[in-house]
Amino acid sequence: MSIPKDPRQLMINLMYIVLTVCNLLALCQAGFAQTESGNPALNDITERKLQRQEHPLPYAPVREADLLWEQQVWRIIDTREKINLPFRYPKQPFITVLAEAVESGRLQAFSTEDDEFSLPLSQQELQRMIYRTDTVPVWDFDTDEEVYQIVQNTLNPEDIKRYRIKEHWYFDTRTSTLKVRILGIAPLIEEYDDNGNFKYERPLFWIHYPSARELLARTTVPTNGRVHHPMSWTDWLDMRQFSSHITKVANVHDARLQDTYSGAELLQQAQMLEAERFNWEHDLWSY
Repeated sequence: MSIPKDPRQLMINLMYIVLTVCNLLALCQAGFAQTESGNPALNDITERKLQRQEHPLPYAPVREADLLWEQQVWRIIDTREKINLPFRYPKQPFITVLAEAVESGRLQAFSTEDDEFSLPLSQQELQRMIYRTDTVPVWDFDTDEEVYQIVQNTLNPEDIKRYRIKEHWYFDTRTSTLKVRILGIAPLIEEYDDNGNFKYERPLFWIHYPSARELLARTTVPTNGRVHHPMSWTDWLDMRQFSSHITKVANVHDARLQDTYSGAELLQQAQMLEAERFNWEHDLWSY
């Protein structure tokens, strides 16, 4: 680089170089100070704020007079299916999102005595569900004998393999469309006997989904490589990006399909109910 002969231009160049070096040193010092203060280093190229500031689109109002047809349906989401693997994301499983929210009071959990969200659970009841109390044998070296000690274990996300959802299907004559809204979500926990044999599966608690949409809209669904356009759990559930099968349709006996059918017949009946809904909507437009 040639050195300018004009002394004023030389001075301007030197001042520019000094300012550039000072700015670089200030940035390095700020980054070092941030790391030294205990704040974690940014594991990204920018700070992601859009997802945390997102608000879900409110539901469109529905008039009772516009409801031509309605049906309540209960489904099971099996997280072991490939399309449902985001529910089992190791760093932040869906059950962890729900459990942390209800434990901190940001979400209200409801009892599983019914599925009408009529019995809110207290914090003490939630603690007993999320933190299990077990009795384990421990050897006491002072007395040289075996004693039993009560320990408290947190909920293992691996124990939640399936979710039960309650939804409401309806045909809106104002828009002439068949629509569905999720009303509730219940994680199902597996129970085993002392020998490790599976006994049964029971719901842990119910979450009123319309009340949880605001919180779930700020939680990102883990996806394969799609970082620029993240999807929230509200988007994921509202757009029905999951796989599920019907276990119950509202009926006068309040009976589940498994109370009447089993094996392949149970699966066939669930698929037939899915087809009936599709055919019902299709027949509306048949002439």
